[in-house]
Amino acid sequence: MRTAPSQALTHLAAHARHDFLPRHLRTCQCHSHGCRWHSRHRGCSGPVLLVLTRERGGRLWRLADTCAACAAATDHAAVVPDTVLATASPAASVNRIRQRQRRRVPHGPSEQVRVREMLSYLAAALPARTSAAARLLALQCALRSTTAGKVNIPAGLIRGMRIASEPSAFTELEAAGWLRSPTGPAHTGTSMELLDTAVRMQAPARADRARAANWILLTCQMSEIRQLGATPRLLALALAAHLPVETGSPAAEQEALARMCGLPLQELTPLLDMLVATRFLRSWAHGAVPEDLHWELAGRTQLTGSFSGLEADRVT
Repeated sequence: MRTAPSQALTHLAAHARHDFLPRHLRTCQCHSHGCRWHSRHRGCSGPVLLVLTRERGGRLWRLADTCAACAAATDHAAVVPDTVLATASPAASVNRIRQRQRRRVPHGPSEQVRVREMLSYLAAALPARTSAAARLLALQCALRSTTAGKVNIPAGLIRGMRIASEPSAFTELEAAGWLRSPTGPAHTGTSMELLDTAVRMQAPARADRARAANWILLTCQMSEIRQLGATPRLLALALAAHLPVETGSPAAEQEALARMCGLPLQELTPLLDMLVATRFLRSWAHGAVPEDLHWELAGRTQLTGSFSGLEADRVT
């Protein structure tokens, strides 16, 4: 039976598909309500995004168009990527998606963008205390699933992600109502069913999502971090998934990074220092606004987010 959060997300996903407006018609609803949904900040700015917010420990969920500045200032909020939205009825949406997949030439968001969007979505869709190992597993499941919600995780991939020693990862996601119980032991590979409707209705072709899943695997297997625990590897993945800004280095708000990784804010600094020590990062620093972080990836880790040579059938 699905949990209340799963039911809430399913209900909100239906609204997202049926009520989605063209970008030029969307305005910041937070601003129109007097910006009561977050603490004070420097004012509205940036593009209008569809934002999912969890309040009162998951008893209240809100889906609203919000400007980038308000979204960043709102606790327990995550951007719902346009790539998980479809229109009309679920059956019609699935047919449209399949037709688009057959004729489509891959040209969507880079692997980094897709992974960053999914990390942001899962930050709201999963309980705040979900472990790093479970979040890494959820990423792979979300990106490898079919439109029917079926997903197969080979045993080799579980070993490659170094979560074979984390059997509770499956249990956590099942307890959260996010997936249905595995049908086979982890050492032979695992087949399961996703219960998150928004993830199941992703519009991108499966091959595109497969490249993003492989990008995660290659990033987590880098020599600088592969011997680390799941938490620092998840943070390294989140950092690598942010593209450089105009100044030349990636940047993000500390709270946004912490939410993506399910971390208390005070744990970020020692983990960032650890990634510098392992030479995954060359450096990190606070921005002009103390809440912002800037970092520089080390020479080997200038990931491009492009793995066009990967074969899609490796990740099915």
